[in-house]
Amino acid sequence: MIDPVSDALAPYAARADQSRGRRHPESAPNSRTEFQRDRDRIIHSTAFRRLEYKTQVFVNHEGDLFRTRLTHSLEVAQIGRAIARTLRLNEDLVEAIALAHDLGHTPFGHAGQDALHECMKPYGGFEHNLQSLRVVDELEERYPAFNGLNLTFEAREGILKHCSIINARTLGDVGERFLKRQQPSIEAQVANLADEIAYNNHDVDDGLRSGLLHLAQLEEVPLFARHAAGVRSEYPGLAERRAINETVRRMINALVVDLTDETKRRLVEAAPRSVDDARAAGLLAAFSEPVRREADRMKSFLHDNLYRHYRVMRMTAKARRIVADLFGAFLAEPKLLPLDHQLRAATVETPRLIADYVAGMTDRYAISEHHRLFGIDS
Repeated sequence: MIDPVSDALAPYAARADQSRGRRHPESAPNSRTEFQRDRDRIIHSTAFRRLEYKTQVFVNHEGDLFRTRLTHSLEVAQIGRAIARTLRLNEDLVEAIALAHDLGHTPFGHAGQDALHECMKPYGGFEHNLQSLRVVDELEERYPAFNGLNLTFEAREGILKHCSIINARTLGDVGERFLKRQQPSIEAQVANLADEIAYNNHDVDDGLRSGLLHLAQLEEVPLFARHAAGVRSEYPGLAERRAINETVRRMINALVVDLTDETKRRLVEAAPRSVDDARAAGLLAAFSEPVRREADRMKSFLHDNLYRHYRVMRMTAKARRIVADLFGAFLAEPKLLPLDHQLRAATVETPRLIADYVAGMTDRYAISEHHRLFGIDS
């Protein structure tokens, strides 16, 4: 299908009807573009549904109002599409990348990822971006003709935000840019920064909601303080929860506007005439230097005051132990794995097979599986 919005796209935007294609050839869709098909396959995947019960910062059972990987992915997609529309980029591709970027994340957020990487160090390590690609290339089992979701090159390229050189050498076309030191499509660059905008600002909201962060602390962070002052000035006496919501909304808007303006400036300067020109032009989607410094300051604040808060660290320690215990138990006795995973042992090395299984768990499933293996019921 010819993309009906192609004429409205900038010359450096990705076009669905000019995609580099899929790993396994398929006939073109009749009523959708190739990137819309990617998005739909991601939404209908098992891995996408599991994101509802995977941690962002707080473990899933700690509260109903905290972000999960699913709500985070939806927020990234919304922010990414808004930026893409203004820059005349391909919104469908940005949305597909945003919805898929966390499919390979472990249970318990970064704590689970770090623990699984430690377990996998003797066997090639564990990278959650690479695992997201592995999910869409190999692990999903929905179609009779191929493993995975058989996404377009452009979606796969965007999912793989980071990758070690060693792994890049094994990945064929999507690994080439890491070897050539090139950037991905501008759509992928935008999705990456939309991810940062979403998690920084919404972690502020969740941190305040949980009581682990306090407004007095955030007044020391310029990005928050400036917008909080604006809210107080315009709406004196506003209830605290509404004031927080409005401050976070303004921070997101300010970052989106700055990112859009700075990216436009860089695009004018680089003047790319095609997707490949854009890939070779260096980083084009970016914040201005002053806003980049503010965003980094916010990142540092969250690292020191939320992610390293003693209550989060206590849950982190438990999460690491659960992941390490599960991996160790399955490595010592692979027959503890479910039968469908045991059947894959003929084609996948056992440690990687175990990593696939553990990484695919939700928070609550990992806790239950740990209890089944190590708990003693009366």
